[in-house]
Formats: sequence, C-alpha cells, structure tokens
Amino acid sequence: MDCLIVGGGLIGMLCAHGLAREGAMVRLVDKGPLGREASWAGGGILSPLYPWRYDSAVTALACWSQQHYADFSRQLLDKTGVDPEWERSGLLILDGDESAEALQWARKSNVVMEKLIADAVLTCEPALGSRWLSALWMPGVAQLRNPRLLRALKQSLLQHEVDIIEHTPVKRLMVTGNRVTGVETATGRLMADRVVLAAGAWSGTLFPALQQRIEPVQGQMIAFRVPPGLLSRVVLNNGNYVIPRRDGLVLVGSTVEYRGFDKETTAEAREQLQVEAWRMIPALAACSVEYHWAGLRPGSSAGVPYIGEHPQIRGLFVNTGHFRNGVVTGLASAQLLNDMLLGRKPIVIPEPYAILE
Repeated sequence: MDCLIVGGGLIGMLCAHGLAREGAMVRLVDKGPLGREASWAGGGILSPLYPWRYDSAVTALACWSQQHYADFSRQLLDKTGVDPEWERSGLLILDGDESAEALQWARKSNVVMEKLIADAVLTCEPALGSRWLSALWMPGVAQLRNPRLLRALKQSLLQHEVDIIEHTPVKRLMVTGNRVTGVETATGRLMADRVVLAAGAWSGTLFPALQQRIEPVQGQMIAFRVPPGLLSRVVLNNGNYVIPRRDGLVLVGSTVEYRGFDKETTAEAREQLQVEAWRMIPALAACSVEYHWAGLRPGSSAGVPYIGEHPQIRGLFVNTGHFRNGVVTGLASAQLLNDMLLGRKPIVIPEPYAILE
C-alpha cells in the first residue's frame, strides 16, 4: 500500500510512523520543516485541561493515548537515542468550582481524582502560594517534551525510509471522479492512491468541506528558567497552566485567540501569562522570561477531531481538528486512522469522528 500524508506535524508524523512500521510505502509532505507548528508550540500535557468538560469522543482518544504513551516514548528512546521525557507529574487544578461535576466524571471514567483541602494543597505542591483553600488532584497525568518527541519521531521515520518532503506547500488535492489521485505542490505533482490530510489549522485551505469546520486559533506561551526542582507538578488555574521540565524550564500557557493565521506574539499576552504564573507560583516573579512564542491550533466544534475517509471521495482520509488536545489525543488518532487504512478493527468507535456532508 502507498500513502501520501499532507502535513508533517505530530498527527501526520504519527500516522506515517505507524504505517511505515506495517510495511507501507509512505511519503510525508509539509509546507515547512516537520513539526514546527502547533505540535512544537504546545505544552505536552497528556490530559485535556478540564477533562470533564469534553465530549466523550475526546475522552476516548485521550484515555487510549494515556495508556500507551509511556511505552511509545521508551520505544522511541531505544530506537533513536532521543528521549521524549515522558514523566508522570500529576495535574493540580486550583479552580475547583466544578469539583462535584469533575469528581462524578472521574468516577464514571475510572480516573483517579481527589479533592485536596487547605494544607494538603500546599503539601502536594510546596511552590504554590498559601492562598489556595482547595484543589483537584489527578496524580496519573503525565507530560512529555513535545519538541523532543517530534525530533525522535523524525529520526524514526528516516530509519523506516519514509520519504520526507519539507518546505513544499501543497496547492490543491487532485481528484478524478470520486477518487483522490494525489496532490499538486508548488514544485509538481505527487501521485498516490491514498492521501491523508493532516495539515492542522491549514486543513480547511486545502479541503473545502473543512473550511467552515476548522479554523486557526492562536496560543501564546512563555517560559522561565528556574532551578531544577522548584516546581514538580503541572498546575492549572483559570485556564492557564505551568509545566515544569526536568532541566528547570517552566512553561506557562496559553492564550486562546481568534486572529486568523497571525502568529505574532504580543506584549499584552506576555504580561497576562506572567501575572497568571506569578499568582500560581510566586517564586516565578523573581525569574525572567526566557522565551515567548505562539502557535496555531486547528480549532473545531467541541474540540472533536475529524478522523476517517471522506464519504464521497474514495482514498481521501482526514485526521485534523484536534484543537488544544493534539498531543494527548494524537497517538490514538493516528492509530484509529491507520486501523481504517489497513482494514483492522478500530481501537475506538469511529463514527463520532466522521466527516458528514
């Protein structure tokens, strides 16, 4: 089987990786370097931020990925020597106004979650300020360092002899009758019997059926350099989070801005993220911002991605629209699409992710 994947972000790379391991001939094309858009820009938290707020279709993908990311990261490390730094940091949620709903969701979903009161909050994360009277604690939540995951994936793709074509924008999909035949790029045509559209926020520009369903949503983030060990938990409050890396880098994110394809950072967002970070972790006020960047997420209705074959165009598959959960749902999303491509039993019920005309 031959397959052309349009989009070299995490989703496209994971699809290519799974197909290549099954012996498929895979070609991966991207308008820029692999893994430099939303996949690189995100925080790498392996959980939706407030998981009880999401559709069960998102939960199903997240749960499958959470169960498999640790082994997958170890396999990549063994194969490539690049460590994605998978680590179970836990997720501490400080705004507990929805605690009853959250705990009910956790019981139903078989997820470990507990409500911490007063001193127990500070015991869980001593770097917090002392003002927090309660919090929700999810000890099973892990994180990984997404730029390192992408680096390991690219190395693995090269080892599997995936044909990687970078800095080559795709201009349009090529369709004859009711079947896809390939794509037209800025430098020529690439022919394929099966095409996977995994172009993230840009998917709608290539596929008219997605133009009203996928939109770019900017997210700005900052990072502080602190002594390693200052912070040990991923902490979330008021939609913003702090993420400690092993080497002392602390990420803070993120904004949600509807500004089209604009990726420029702003002083206003930087200040907002700093203030939220200081509120959660007061010691960060003594640290300077080392990095400030932005990425464009593929926004979709309720955050449910589109995964599967187009109902009218045979051979055209999509895997896009993951919004803020591309990393945590990515492993399962790629597995589900590859199950469809290879005719295997799908890991989850595929109907919730279908493209409906």
